[in-house]
Amino acid sequence: MPEPLLAMEDVTAGYLGDIDVLRNVSLSVHAGRISGLIGLNGAGKSTLMKTLCGFLPPKSGRVTMAGRDISGKASHTMIDDGLWYIPQESSLFPYLTVAENLRLALEGRRRQFGDVIEARYADTLERFPVLKEKLAAQAGDLSGGQQKSLEFAKAYMVRPKVCLIDEPSIGLAPRVATEIFEWIGRFAESGMGILLVDHNVRRVVSMSNHIYVMSLGEITAEGSPEDFAGDLHAQVREWLGINF
Repeated sequence: MPEPLLAMEDVTAGYLGDIDVLRNVSLSVHAGRISGLIGLNGAGKSTLMKTLCGFLPPKSGRVTMAGRDISGKASHTMIDDGLWYIPQESSLFPYLTVAENLRLALEGRRRQFGDVIEARYADTLERFPVLKEKLAAQAGDLSGGQQKSLEFAKAYMVRPKVCLIDEPSIGLAPRVATEIFEWIGRFAESGMGILLVDHNVRRVVSMSNHIYVMSLGEITAEGSPEDFAGDLHAQVREWLGINF
């Protein structure tokens, strides 16, 4: 398999002193493929995401992008390396309009993206018609589903090499969640590498090319979707160390 776009190599990380949330974690994300990460609440999945995108520096080990060490690099510069994060919580500016939120990431980098901003903006509105009618509305006034669509539209504007996606379907109606998962599939089809975390274990397994199971800050199992065949819930419960 080609070199991963994004990799975590034996990373240990935590928030306070000698309290480690992640312990010797390794995983990788490849171009055009979805890596799924599943585990219980509190397993360390969101901490892993924050470590990958620079909010939390590793205590040991390293994070690499196309083989280059980016461990602890400032999170606001990760876009320049082709890394984008769609968090579980909203990253929108609620008092800015939909149009302003959508353009913000590239407007601040006109020297790099100036030639493509307008074309990408027009294309994004065609791809996300639900936002086309809301351009003058403040982002905070949108419904939950519309806000999540705006998060994905921002990622589509940027066209990162790797997109980290944390719990995209939480709180969404089933129809909207289905649309969001369809967008994740399209992102991967375009060549983007995806790291996906979601509470819908079956959906993550069915969409992913490779799955990692996390428990208590460690990767306890990994494999292809075929390795998860059979009684998925029983298998995952066993791997997570849950007694029946």
